[in-house]
Amino acid sequence: MAQEVFARIEKKFLLRPEQYKALRAVFDEKMAQDAYGRHTILNIYLDTPDYELTRESIEKPIYKEKMRLRAYGMPQENDKVFLEIKKKYKGVVYKRRAEMTLRQAREYLSGGEKPPQDSQILREIDYTLKFHDIHPMVCLCYERVALYGKENPDLRITFDTGIRFRTDELDLGAGARGQNLLPPGGVLMEIKIPGAMPLWMARALDEMNIRQTSFSKIGTAYTNFIYEKEWGEARSCCKVS
Repeated sequence: MAQEVFARIEKKFLLRPEQYKALRAVFDEKMAQDAYGRHTILNIYLDTPDYELTRESIEKPIYKEKMRLRAYGMPQENDKVFLEIKKKYKGVVYKRRAEMTLRQAREYLSGGEKPPQDSQILREIDYTLKFHDIHPMVCLCYERVALYGKENPDLRITFDTGIRFRTDELDLGAGARGQNLLPPGGVLMEIKIPGAMPLWMARALDEMNIRQTSFSKIGTAYTNFIYEKEWGEARSCCKVS
């Protein structure tokens, strides 16, 4: 079983189409596109029936966590997927994930046996699942372009478009359909860095008057759509972290 642990700072920016085009012209001099090119990412977010993890995240605590099942592209039964715990503490994001097949993940999350591979990460995931009594609640999918630094591969930027969600057919094999979260042409940019932002990047953002924002895909889906559907009223906020 492949295991991966990430610790980094993530900064988010909502871009208009013209801002995205201008930034790519600057970034492409310093960064390269990864081997996947433009690809689709599908996520199943796990939560309690009353969205406890999502609601706690919206309140912006010092510590928060999310759990999701992720696939890169449309997975088949024996394709690999990643079960992830994503935690944020004092602004630093820690992501731990375990690899398994879609078949194994589907069986495990429906109350079946844990995948036979053993690891500390999978034991942590198993504990979290049982402690919170969480289940598949929301599917989130989008198209992504990812860049990495030519001189510093740990510097990564992702651009997500067509961000959409659904609360039915909560299976990665059910496709990438869903309700849109952003206006047409909207782009979510995430800068993922182990430390300080490079000066050339900070200057480019400043010159284009692009400011960091607080935005969460699952939080926005819950706040702007799911909350009203579940409880018959709309929350007043729309930007969450």
